[in-house]
Amino acid sequence: MVRKIRDNRTVIEAQTSLMLSPSSTPPARNIAVFCASADGAQPIYRVVAEELGSTLATHNIGLIYGGAKVGLMQAVADACLALGGHVIGVIPHVLVDLEVAHHGVSQLHVVDTMHTRKALMAEKADAFLILPGGFGTLEEMFEVLAWQTLKLHSKPTLLLNVNGFYNKLLSFLDHAVAEGMLRQKNRDNLLVATTVEDALRQLALP
Repeated sequence: MVRKIRDNRTVIEAQTSLMLSPSSTPPARNIAVFCASADGAQPIYRVVAEELGSTLATHNIGLIYGGAKVGLMQAVADACLALGGHVIGVIPHVLVDLEVAHHGVSQLHVVDTMHTRKALMAEKADAFLILPGGFGTLEEMFEVLAWQTLKLHSKPTLLLNVNGFYNKLLSFLDHAVAEGMLRQKNRDNLLVATTVEDALRQLALP
């Protein structure tokens, strides 16, 4: 294991147990947040990402995210850190090489592959929350839902439908149920909220 210290933050190039910087005390609960590496066309997306990060910090809920310093990923992480929150980033080497890694987080795991990244985030999370995003965000969401369908975990997954961003996706999932391609009980595994407050209530992480 290679351990590097930057400004009292811990960078871990491994996929094993988490190492803490001396000043860090991890919270008892953690939410993995999947979201875009872009800000999107509407300012509300970044506003809500920042609100989520701030709320997690004030409720002493740890943030686990993809470890980048761009887009909504940066927004949620920086807002959490600004209020003294605990932020774990998990990022593959390829993105570190592109210089998008956020070296100001509480801990940064640098891993070999995207698959390892998702597995480590899922292992350390108590729940999953999805903000607006593209292919990567959708893939992460559907993978944890598929794992839940296969009973590989029982952690809640919630879609934060900011400004109706996911309305058409939710309609498609209902269409998949109507067409017999998705079971209603599995469709119901995806919780939906329109506010940060309601999201934490549904995830039972007030």
